[in-house]
Amino acid sequence: MPSAAGPVAVVSAGSAAKAAPSPAVGISPELYPSEDDLPYEEEILREPFKLKGWWRYLVARAAAPFAKRAVIYERALKALPGSYKLWHAYLRERLDHARPHPIDHPAYSSLNNTFERALATMHKMPRIWVLYLTSLLDQRLLTRSRRAFDRALRALPVTQHDRIWPLYLRLASLPACPVETSLRVFRRYLQFDPSHAEDFINFLISANRWQEAADRLASVLNDDGFRSVKGKTRHQLWLELCEILTKHADEVAGLKVDAILRGGIRKFTDEVGKLWTSLADYYVRRGLFEKARDVFEEGVSSVVTVKEFSVVFEAYTQFEQSMLAAKLEAAEEEGAEDEDEGGGRKNGMDRLSKKFLEDFWLNDEDDTELRMARFEWLLDRRPELLSSVLLRQNPHNVEEWHRRVKLFEKDPARQVATYVEAVKTVDPMKAVGKPHTLWVSFAKMYEKHNRLDSAEDIFKRATQVNYKAVDHLASIWCEWAEMELRHNNFDKAIELMRQATAEPSVEVKRQAAAEGNEPVQMKVHKSLKLWSFYVDLEESLGTLDSTRAVYERILDLRIATPQIILNYAYLLEHKYFEDAFKVYERGVKIFKYPHVKAIWVTYLTKFVQRYKRSKLERARELFHEAVQQAPPDEKKPLYLQWAKLEEDYGLAKRAMNVYDEAVRAVPNSEKMDMYEIYIARAAELFGVPRTRQIYEQAIESGLPDRDVLTMCMKFAELERSLGEIDRSRAIYVHASNYADPNNSDFWKKWNDFEIQHGNEDTFREMLRIKRTVAASRSQTHFILPEYLMQRDQRLNLDEAVDTLKRAGVPEDEMAALERQLASGPSTAPPAAQNTAPASTNRMMNFVSAGVEAQAESSRQQAGNNEDIELPDESDDEEPDVQIAEKSVPAAVFGELGKRAAESQEGSSGAQENEQLGALERIKRRRQ
Repeated sequence: MPSAAGPVAVVSAGSAAKAAPSPAVGISPELYPSEDDLPYEEEILREPFKLKGWWRYLVARAAAPFAKRAVIYERALKALPGSYKLWHAYLRERLDHARPHPIDHPAYSSLNNTFERALATMHKMPRIWVLYLTSLLDQRLLTRSRRAFDRALRALPVTQHDRIWPLYLRLASLPACPVETSLRVFRRYLQFDPSHAEDFINFLISANRWQEAADRLASVLNDDGFRSVKGKTRHQLWLELCEILTKHADEVAGLKVDAILRGGIRKFTDEVGKLWTSLADYYVRRGLFEKARDVFEEGVSSVVTVKEFSVVFEAYTQFEQSMLAAKLEAAEEEGAEDEDEGGGRKNGMDRLSKKFLEDFWLNDEDDTELRMARFEWLLDRRPELLSSVLLRQNPHNVEEWHRRVKLFEKDPARQVATYVEAVKTVDPMKAVGKPHTLWVSFAKMYEKHNRLDSAEDIFKRATQVNYKAVDHLASIWCEWAEMELRHNNFDKAIELMRQATAEPSVEVKRQAAAEGNEPVQMKVHKSLKLWSFYVDLEESLGTLDSTRAVYERILDLRIATPQIILNYAYLLEHKYFEDAFKVYERGVKIFKYPHVKAIWVTYLTKFVQRYKRSKLERARELFHEAVQQAPPDEKKPLYLQWAKLEEDYGLAKRAMNVYDEAVRAVPNSEKMDMYEIYIARAAELFGVPRTRQIYEQAIESGLPDRDVLTMCMKFAELERSLGEIDRSRAIYVHASNYADPNNSDFWKKWNDFEIQHGNEDTFREMLRIKRTVAASRSQTHFILPEYLMQRDQRLNLDEAVDTLKRAGVPEDEMAALERQLASGPSTAPPAAQNTAPASTNRMMNFVSAGVEAQAESSRQQAGNNEDIELPDESDDEEPDVQIAEKSVPAAVFGELGKRAAESQEGSSGAQENEQLGALERIKRRRQ
């Protein structure tokens, strides 16, 4: 290797010596190529115009100082001046080298010169321009930056200007940039992209160029195709324009501010209050205070929402308060100046004008009291103005008109004007509330001031209005009549009622039908409210005949109510009771249930009180008709009233028949109460034994189980009181079918009954029935082993015997023997006791199908040798029936079944030949 490298090294060194400048020039030796650079130098000497060799040289010397790499870059760019890759890498390294230094360092000058040299060939490359322009912005070289931006825009095509303009706008937004320069930049930018007009407007606002900002905003708003790139709505832009026009009124000219703001008020209805205050603020800033006050008045008189009214009124009050405060301050300053100048310094003309014009009010410059009065008047008008706002929202709001009238309680003239405006404005078909109350209140106001003729005129005009409902017109007539009654004009009041209830003529009806819209005046003659008021007047002021005529007219018009029927009958029952009963008859024919209920009850009560037993058959027919018409849930009181009639004036047997019919007719929810009444009356009239039949009927009538149980308990108690113990026990047995095992009341009563009147057998039967009921009502059934069932039986038996002993029932010998036999293995013979250990092999919670039964039978045979051997039954008496059997799969029993089979395999062969005992055969036969 050394021999091969020697000549090459010599040649490279020689070539490097030729290429490198002489050391006498002052270049540092470190910048010359070293021995490590010789391969790369030879490569670039062979192919100096190929980028690959130069780039490989730069990559290999990545860790070299920047000065040496700059020499390499300069040599490469001299050979390849059109290489974008070399220029971009060189400029990036120069930027990184200059960035740590301050902006006045020579490195930045060298950097800028390098950029300029690069742009001589790279002027079409936008990235080179972006690097250059960014560097100039960081150096804050505004003039050079502006010129560079202009060169870039001229050099690059329009399609690439979007890379340059953001940096150019950044230059225009710098605080050090002159405003005129920024304005020209933004205007040029809007020619490139007009959609960013908002950025220019924001800049104009920040630069306090209000005139141009307003002009630009107005042009944007007039452009229907403009779309905000910042997402602002036209409404927001309009508000910005209004704010500029109002707050800088002196600096903006050429725009019709009043027309612009009023156009916004008409167009944007959700910000009306703010726009009105902006318009007034515009005139305030212009010094036109009276014009501003007119604007405020117009605003509070035209807004339609309470929110907008609050905004305008608050601004209005602040305006008046500020005007008053300014006047007070000015007066204090003038007073101080007059004290300083003194009275002798005034010229003669001033003294003369003061002499002649001192008491003239137009010459009074101190209008403090006027401004104070204006301010107070504005505050006093707030409720009225707010009411006007609510009425502008809905002019047909009757309640709001009434509240508005109350605002002028101390001013009758304003009240009259308000009522006149209200009755003219409110449309009865669109009214919210009752429009007739406006007319009534209007008339009552005149009545309050003793103007009856005016009140009558108001009522007369009110009766001619076409209301939405007939009741409204009827109320007008009634109020008119009541006003006449308050002033003792009784005849006129009755005449008004006759006029109101008069039926329109046929010609008037035909004309109304031809028009197609039938007014309420055609229907008011059938108004029940009018007729009720009319009949009250006749009863109080008229005669009986005139009152009857009114009632008959009501019945003829078919507008009567049950209460009118009752009132009519009550009017006649004192002298014309038969006519009163005819009225009742007409009432029960007109109305149906439930409205006729009161008429039937009153009719039957009055009839019975009047005739008692004299017209008993007619009364029975009336009661029969009443219960036939009544629904099931309304029959009970009628049946009770009928039964009372029979008990008082008829036959007791008929009363029982009525009760019997009643318990069948009333609904199930009332049958229990009806049966109790039936039983109580039967016991009182015919004695207690008569109630047995009723009890039996009640139990079998289909009552709910709870009521049947209650009836059975009462029936059993009745039989017990009569000494019929067996009948009482049979009733308890029957009642157990309806009893709940958790119903402790029933079982306690039966338990007490057996303790008092039964014996051991009956008590045991009661316990058996209780267990049967509990088992039948239970939803879960358990299969218990035999010894557990025997234990439960012993416990129940012991419980029964102990209960009988506590009750004083003696224990006979047979019961003692049964108790001894049931006591279990402790009293068994010794042979049986010896077999007890064998039973320990029996598994718990498992019932075997066959093997266990055979083992049990063998143990019983070994334990009791005195069993009676019964002869086998012949085939003639009981033929052998072949029953198909199917083995149970072993998987059903699982591991427990396998253990049972293994434990019984050893003893199964020895037990097959053993003879079964009689007791086991009896058990199997029963199973």
